[in-house]
Amino acid sequence: MKSESRKNASYVLMMLNVLVVILVSSNLRSPIISVSPVLGDIRDTLNMNSFQVSLLTSIPLFMFATCSVLVSRFSYKFSISRFLMYSLIILSFGLFLRITGSLWMLFAGSVFIGLGICIGNVVTPGYIKNNFSKQIGLMTGIFAVSMNLTAALASGFSVKIGEWTGFGWRGSLGIWLIIAGLGFFVLILELIFNKKNRGQAKAALSVSDFNMFKSAQAWNISVFMGLQSLFYYCMMAWLPSFLTDCKMESENAGWVLFFIQITMIPITFCAPIIAGKMKDQRILIVLICSLMFGSTMMFVWLQAQWIYANAVIIGVSNGLSFSLSILFFSTRTKNSANAVKISGMAQSVGYLIAAFGPPVFGKLHDWDVSWKSSFYFLSFAVILMFYFGMKAARNKCVED
Repeated sequence: MKSESRKNASYVLMMLNVLVVILVSSNLRSPIISVSPVLGDIRDTLNMNSFQVSLLTSIPLFMFATCSVLVSRFSYKFSISRFLMYSLIILSFGLFLRITGSLWMLFAGSVFIGLGICIGNVVTPGYIKNNFSKQIGLMTGIFAVSMNLTAALASGFSVKIGEWTGFGWRGSLGIWLIIAGLGFFVLILELIFNKKNRGQAKAALSVSDFNMFKSAQAWNISVFMGLQSLFYYCMMAWLPSFLTDCKMESENAGWVLFFIQITMIPITFCAPIIAGKMKDQRILIVLICSLMFGSTMMFVWLQAQWIYANAVIIGVSNGLSFSLSILFFSTRTKNSANAVKISGMAQSVGYLIAAFGPPVFGKLHDWDVSWKSSFYFLSFAVILMFYFGMKAARNKCVED
C-alpha cells in the first residue's frame, strides 16, 4: 500500500511539474508579443512618438539584460517553485499597471513585466533540469511549444480580444492576467503537495561557485542567444509596420505574426528532442543561419511578396535557434545550479544585445524608408550568429 501511494504521489507531482512548465512558459512571451498588433491604437491614444513606441518592446529586453545575472545569483536562496511564484506576482502587477491608461504607467508596467518574465526565463531551465533530468529534451520542447503557442494566440487574436472585451488595446493586453493567475494557482498546489509529501522532489537548487563569465563556451552561448533574440524581436516589433507600409491591413499583418508563431510550434517541440540526442549540433547552426539570411534577403528583394512562405522560413529558423539556445543551458552544464547560472548569463548578455535590435532597426528605417538598410542590419547579425553558434554547438561544457 505504501509503495502504491508513493507511486500515486510521484505521478501527481509529475503532472503538477508539467503544468508548472506549461503555465509559466505561457507567460514568457505573450505579454510582449501582444503589444505589436495594437501598437497603432496605443500610439494614437497616448500620442506616442516612434522612439516611445519602440521602448515598449525594448524595456522588457533591457530588464532581461540587467536582471538575469542577479536572478541566477539569488536563485539558490529560494525553492525554485517559490521563485517562480514571485515572478508571476511581479508580472501580474506589471500587466495591471500597463492598462491603467497613463503613458508613464505603461512604461512602469513594462518594467515590472520585464522583471517578472526575466525570473521565469532564468529559473525555468533549472526547474526542468531539477525535475526532469532524464527528459530534458522533451520538457524543453514542451516549454518552447507552450511559449510559442500563447505568443501565436497573442499575435493573431490581440486585436480581436480588444474588440470582444470592449476595452480596446487595454483588453488585448490585460487578458494575460488570467494566464498568470492560472500559473500562480498551480504553483500554490505544487507547494502544498510538496509540504504533504516531503522528500518527493528536489525543491531547491544546489550551490555552485563556478564563474560563468570566465568560460569561453558560456560567452559563445550567450552571444548566440542574443543574436537569435535580436532577429526575433526585430521581426515581432517591426514586421507589422513593414507590412502595413506594403499596403497590408493591420489585422492581416497580425495574422502573419500568428503564422510565424504557429510554424514555430512543431519545430520547438521536435528540435530539442532531436538536438538533445546529438553530441554536436553544428549542422543545425548551418541550417538556421542559411534560412535566416535567406529570409532577410527575401524582404530586401521581394518585400511583402511571398510573405507567408517567408513566414514559414522565419518560424522554422527561429524555432530551431530558440530551442537550441534553451537546450544549451541544460546540455552544456553538469548540474542544475550551473544550468541556472548560464541561463542568467546568456539572457543577461543576450537580451542586452537583443534590446538594441528594435530601436536600431527602426532608426535605420527612419534613415532609409525602403526598409532595406534595416534588413541588411539583420543580415549582418545572422553572419555573426553563425560564427558564435558554430562554437556554441560543439560538444563542450561551460565548465571544461
